[in-house]
Amino acid sequence: MAKKYRVGLIGFAHMHMNHLANLFHEHPQVELAACADTVADRAELREGPYTRAWNVKYAMEKLGVGKAYGDYRELLAKERVEIVICCSENAKHAEVTEACAGAGAHVLVEKPMASSLGHALRMVRAAEHAGTKVLVNWPTTWDPAVRLAKKLIDDGVIGRIIQVKWRAGHTGPLGPGEKHPGVPLGAEALKSNELAATWWHHDSTGGGAMLDYCCYGCMLARWFIGEPAVAAVGMRANLNSQWSDSDDNGVMIVRFGAAMALMEASWTQLDYGVPGGPIVYGQTGVLVMETRNEKHVIRIERGRGKTEVLEAEALPAGRDQVSSEMIHSLETGEAVHPTLDVQFNLDAMAILDAGWRASNSGKMEMVDNGAWRVG
Repeated sequence: MAKKYRVGLIGFAHMHMNHLANLFHEHPQVELAACADTVADRAELREGPYTRAWNVKYAMEKLGVGKAYGDYRELLAKERVEIVICCSENAKHAEVTEACAGAGAHVLVEKPMASSLGHALRMVRAAEHAGTKVLVNWPTTWDPAVRLAKKLIDDGVIGRIIQVKWRAGHTGPLGPGEKHPGVPLGAEALKSNELAATWWHHDSTGGGAMLDYCCYGCMLARWFIGEPAVAAVGMRANLNSQWSDSDDNGVMIVRFGAAMALMEASWTQLDYGVPGGPIVYGQTGVLVMETRNEKHVIRIERGRGKTEVLEAEALPAGRDQVSSEMIHSLETGEAVHPTLDVQFNLDAMAILDAGWRASNSGKMEMVDNGAWRVG
């Protein structure tokens, strides 16, 4: 008889909890045991789709989570959970992971890994001390076209990589009409003071567009290029939400040993049709990931009108969602997909951290790739 895993849900600040909790709920070896939110730094003024109170209700009413605790530490003390899904504010990933490690629970944390490299290191050290695992989920990991792009790059289809570009944007996590995976509803229009009361719009809680969206570019560039980064410059700006103290637009330029990467993030972008990528420039061609007829495909440009379009195959059954991937790894001891691996994610977090520091200092900042190694 297959083992059942009791899964706890901690932190409802990030609306991706709705999707992740549903994936685990659908897994035949999972029981959603209990949930608890972190304590908000400031009370939200409105309850609507994707706000934290609404997310808790969704888990209990739609996914059948039977028990909610007012303090996640109480949940960990009273409930036997083998896995915890953490979707707290970015700045609280470290404290939640440390508490879970102390309770012997493995953690799946939603991207970005943390709000700083220092916090990410705390997470890894706590898990290593306790003998537990930390996985970092990236929605892009489950895109077959992204997987195909990596294979084409590794096979040398466009030669040595020179540059990686990434752009992502919407009208903000709680922008009017925005939809997020796991829930068919769109966000309701919130007033500026209501948005300002959410964690997304404060640096102290790890909010802002740069952390939210440039993180994808940091991860993908590290994976595609295949080596740690060297240095980064960055710039953040609050262009359309002056009631907020965090950025709604951010840009990073990252130097690798033999390549560069550009990451752009926006919470003021109205049209998803604006090209985002990733786009990978090689010595002999360019890979462009795009959507055609609701399918993600790879376009290879060779110049002078030479174009090839490839459709990615579906991911392997039983390894096509983070829920099945995590449980498969726990049961077999096999490594998880490289982009979920915590040591790889320290490299990605180091890049994001350098870009963030550069946006504050106005100078190029070195990516910390050596002294902080764990092991």
